[in-house]
Amino acid sequence: MTLQDILYKVSIRSVHGNTSIPVHDLQLDSRKVSAGSVFIAVKGSAVDGHRFIDQVLQQGAVAVICETMPAELKEGVVYVQVESSAAAAGYMAHNFYEQPSEKVKLIGVTGTNGKTTIATLLFKLFTNLGYKCGLLSTVQNHIGNEVVPATHTTPDAISLNAMLQQMVNSGCTHVFMETSSHAIHQHRITGLKYAGGLFSNITHDHLDYHKTFDEYIRVKKSFFDLLPSEAFAISNADDKRGQVMLQNTHARKYLYSLRTMAEFKGKILENRLTGLVMTINDQEVHFRLIGEFNAYNLLAVYGAAICLGEDKLEVLRVLSEITGAEGRFDYIISPNQKIIGIVDYAHTPDALLNVLATIKKLREGHEQVITVVGCGGDRDKTKRPVMAEVTCEHSDKVVFTSDNPRSEDPLQILADMETGLNTAAKRKYVSVPDRKEAIKLAVSMAKPGDIVLIAGKGHEKYQEIKGVKHPFDDKQVMREMFELYEK
Repeated sequence: MTLQDILYKVSIRSVHGNTSIPVHDLQLDSRKVSAGSVFIAVKGSAVDGHRFIDQVLQQGAVAVICETMPAELKEGVVYVQVESSAAAAGYMAHNFYEQPSEKVKLIGVTGTNGKTTIATLLFKLFTNLGYKCGLLSTVQNHIGNEVVPATHTTPDAISLNAMLQQMVNSGCTHVFMETSSHAIHQHRITGLKYAGGLFSNITHDHLDYHKTFDEYIRVKKSFFDLLPSEAFAISNADDKRGQVMLQNTHARKYLYSLRTMAEFKGKILENRLTGLVMTINDQEVHFRLIGEFNAYNLLAVYGAAICLGEDKLEVLRVLSEITGAEGRFDYIISPNQKIIGIVDYAHTPDALLNVLATIKKLREGHEQVITVVGCGGDRDKTKRPVMAEVTCEHSDKVVFTSDNPRSEDPLQILADMETGLNTAAKRKYVSVPDRKEAIKLAVSMAKPGDIVLIAGKGHEKYQEIKGVKHPFDDKQVMREMFELYEK
């Protein structure tokens, strides 16, 4: 494949050299460049790839894609100046890997909360319906039955298209993908052809990156704006921005709701630890998932399946048998005292409120709710006091602790959280920076039948401290503490 072939759809400002040269590979990381590589110099939020142009030429790069031409142009090297290197990377990767998204039904799931569960449920549903599927999610990626570890919610454009090509080559017909606001804004999905898009909800998150809530909404909406007319767009009618997401889309529009008229309408009849009983378009079904938030997730999944041409009753039958994603309202019950331990990824005020509201509805008597929660370092600081306030308001006892402090001082993160507490809330909490000790304390405070929620990390199997990821699994630690206190 030549450079000219893979520049299809790229907005080019100028070219120096012959673009008919063969291309060995595409690289965004200067360290991976070798003989025959094309290096795409992207201006990232932390590092500007233009700084490494001289280095990659010494390593054998045959072409450079850039937004600003170098002062000196090396003989024998092709330079292509583009409007946006990040957008160019998306188009070029899609072309280099032979337009893989056009050979599968690619479904994107975006929103603040619920992306992982919706994408995972879709993957499980269509796999059980007999299709070979791909999954790209925060928890893990799947190519059929093969599990590929996930490092980002959405990989970079080159890695993403390479994985999509693997999925195509292995016979996948459907791919379900979490589509984060970062990925949309950074053009990681540019060039991909979607068969459909789903919107879950939008709440306070990622303002460390997007700076304003309006910008966060605009980025999410841009995903739907760019869907083709032959695609479908499904949105949550009960989210106040749900209709906004679909305003300018060319795709076929559908809504799902528990509270108002919609193409995919649900009603909760029972919500217990044994699962949900609800109607979907007047068909009563028992699901193994728990909570109102999962009722919304199920409606979104059902809607997507119908839009993809599946039989309504068969979809509901299969959905009734499957479980959600790891670390999403994931619960265990201690053998003797029957303490209910719940692990959930909730790391935004709204997600935490949803989980705690669900727990409140599941309580059958005077069980205590004891919550362990922290906030991530190097992330949106404005949500820390809100997280603390929500937790104390809806829990009987609270243990503040470290999440992934990253480069920050855990004690400072805890201090930031504590600023959100009023006098009554301050009587409910204790701070224990060591996460394992915090979980130990919470379990020790629990009486038979109480509910212990460990929030924030969910499926993660590590804790990131000062740039090092240490092994840590909330669910495993909770099991250990149950065993310790029940001996």
